[in-house]
Amino acid sequence: MQVILISAALFACASDDTFAPVADIATIQPIPASGKYAVSTRESLYEIAWRYGLDYNELALRNHISPPYRVYAGETVYLRGYAPVSEPSRVVVTFQPEVKPYRKPIIISTIKPALKPAVKLVAHSKVVVKPKLVVLKNIPDPILSKTWAWPAHGKVITKFAGLNKGINIAGRIGDSVYAVNAGRVVYNGTGLRGYGNLIIIKHNSEFMSAYAHNSLVLVEEGEVVKRGQKIAEIGNSGSDRVMLHFEIRRYGKPVNPINTLKSR
Repeated sequence: MQVILISAALFACASDDTFAPVADIATIQPIPASGKYAVSTRESLYEIAWRYGLDYNELALRNHISPPYRVYAGETVYLRGYAPVSEPSRVVVTFQPEVKPYRKPIIISTIKPALKPAVKLVAHSKVVVKPKLVVLKNIPDPILSKTWAWPAHGKVITKFAGLNKGINIAGRIGDSVYAVNAGRVVYNGTGLRGYGNLIIIKHNSEFMSAYAHNSLVLVEEGEVVKRGQKIAEIGNSGSDRVMLHFEIRRYGKPVNPINTLKSR
């Protein structure tokens, strides 16, 4: 009887979303000792950066990769240090300036007196270009202003702490998942272990957000989304329970999403 009562008590605790045990799944993988990574089929630079907790901008710089940051299967990506410029996995194309044939310069005196030489105007005219002012104080920092929308309506069942690099939000199969801010979908797939159907949105060069365990994905890679737009439905792909796992990373490093989301 005592065993039955203990089991019943454990079941009661597990039925409460607040105390339900949820496995930490959002661990950042350690960088291999070699400091290198071999790209698999259909992987993206964003996916690799997310896996190792790196800033995709820095990763692109280390590997001499320009926008739109494409990588190819079998290519070696340097997670530490810098790839040599002559790395055989990436062809570096250089462009030579076009050499135009010599032309005899135009003699100003041959131009009609009624017309002022264009060269003279350029040489003696002062063109004042007023720079466009950007008032930084009017651009809110989400870490400070807490203005981003919530990704789901459920309550938080796992906080940002320890191995958990985001928050888990309770829900039911089919509940809506929303983009917390405007941005571009840079990843949509199941290639990251433990995340299930995952969406990663790039908001700017500084911030990215991730939405995991979706049962249905409603956006495609490359698609531009608006703040509050429905992008997926909650599920349990890659998880032992129905929930939304949500992360925000700043320069590749996880930050507490509660600090960026608006107060409820």
